Amino acid sequence: MQPIDIGDLRLDASNTSKQSALYLAIQDKILNGLWPTNGRLPATRLLAEELRVSRNTVTAVYEQLKAEGYIESRRGAGYFIQWAMPDQYLHTNINSERQRSLETKCVVADREEKRPPFDAHVRNRPFAPGVPDLEQFPYKKWARSLQCHFQRSILGGQNDIQGNLALRQALSDYLSFSRSVDASPQRIIITVGAQQALYIAINAILEAGEKVMMENPGYAQMRKVLDRSNIDVSYMPVDAITGADISLLDKFDGKAVYLTPSNQYPMGTSLNTNDRMRCIEWVTQKTQGEQARWIIEDDYDSEFQFANRPYPSLQGLATKFHGDAANVIYVGTFSKTLLPAIRVGYMVVPESLVEKCLSVKDAIGGDTAMHIEEVLAEFIAEGDYLRHIRKMRTLYQEKQRVFVEALHQHFGDEVEVISQAAGLHVTFRWQGGLTALEAKALLEEKGVTIRTLLFYCDADSVSDMPEWMQRTLVAGFGNSSLDDIRQGVKKLAECFSCQ
Repeated sequence: MQPIDIGDLRLDASNTSKQSALYLAIQDKILNGLWPTNGRLPATRLLAEELRVSRNTVTAVYEQLKAEGYIESRRGAGYFIQWAMPDQYLHTNINSERQRSLETKCVVADREEKRPPFDAHVRNRPFAPGVPDLEQFPYKKWARSLQCHFQRSILGGQNDIQGNLALRQALSDYLSFSRSVDASPQRIIITVGAQQALYIAINAILEAGEKVMMENPGYAQMRKVLDRSNIDVSYMPVDAITGADISLLDKFDGKAVYLTPSNQYPMGTSLNTNDRMRCIEWVTQKTQGEQARWIIEDDYDSEFQFANRPYPSLQGLATKFHGDAANVIYVGTFSKTLLPAIRVGYMVVPESLVEKCLSVKDAIGGDTAMHIEEVLAEFIAEGDYLRHIRKMRTLYQEKQRVFVEALHQHFGDEVEVISQAAGLHVTFRWQGGLTALEAKALLEEKGVTIRTLLFYCDADSVSDMPEWMQRTLVAGFGNSSLDDIRQGVKKLAECFSCQ
């Protein structure tokens, strides 16, 4: 059994006692089946550091849970969950008051260019957004496991269209305790990256000409999926401070909305709980034509939050209130947490949508190799994935800090960082002087790949965008060393000094 990640565990600020708040938070995870039976709890020291409470507080809570039969201690191994929820105590949905089945165990490419650079070297250079640290991946361990599984002849044939069961089971456990996603293995579909998952989702729930709303600025690859599928796209503006304007959903009569609620890409904002509830309320209603509505949740960079505890997934929140009627499609990928080259993503869909999604996937092809899925399943189940994420979270936090520090060193108060301390990129803006397009062109000459905010905007809406968006850049720091970051910001400052 893989160890439990602290994930989105958070303490209720209204509770005056940290010990009581921690007790209730862990109890809720256990009672709702989000932390699995026999799962190993985080070490007391680690949990205390992550939640910024004393180790004595954590120890006292663990001992109380142990006394009440929720967990047990094993000498030399730690604390493990031993509570198994009886069927008659599974909680009911608030709206339907019927039991839910708790199965969580079982800008035209840059908009200012004719096309993006497809050269691999250019795409992976320092400051290129969306690229993780390619040096820190545990290549030797991965290679040993890959060699072992590659010699199994049974894995050389056709793959299950839904994906390897072992991988779906490992993902089910991980998403449950890490992101509070309601994800039984039967509702998980393995895909070739997030892009295929988004294409499958759109073509499973929408017909050509139907309406969807997405963020603007927003994920450019999603816009390509919608264009290719002949979908009628509406946009919700994303403010640098308040985030996506969810109020526009009140007047939107389309069938679906696409969101990156945990770390909006590329603005770097998060939807608060009130806005998430407004989205959930919207999706439970039907269109004027009495058709079901859908939310596609792209949980982009959710593992890498540095300043705050991450919000639980929107999917988990919706399912908590509406069970099977929660029409939320959850999409994730290993491209940012591990390597883009692995090309494995996944989607979690309601049971009623599984067959339709598989039909779309079957039509477009593109299964991942079975031995890759087996290696990944083993990597997750044995705790290597969680250990890697913890390591990279610490490293990326330092890179983000150094990047912001370098900006302030060279530009002082003339540059404003608008993205939150999270993910693999920093979005920043300035007033006057060079435009973002000019800065980008000068940096290209210096061997630095960067993107303007306009890359993520709908081409037809660029003229209506606020003026400050013309002077906003999005810089990735994932595949940049600390020296790359300092030198890259220095080169950016040189561009401004030479204007």
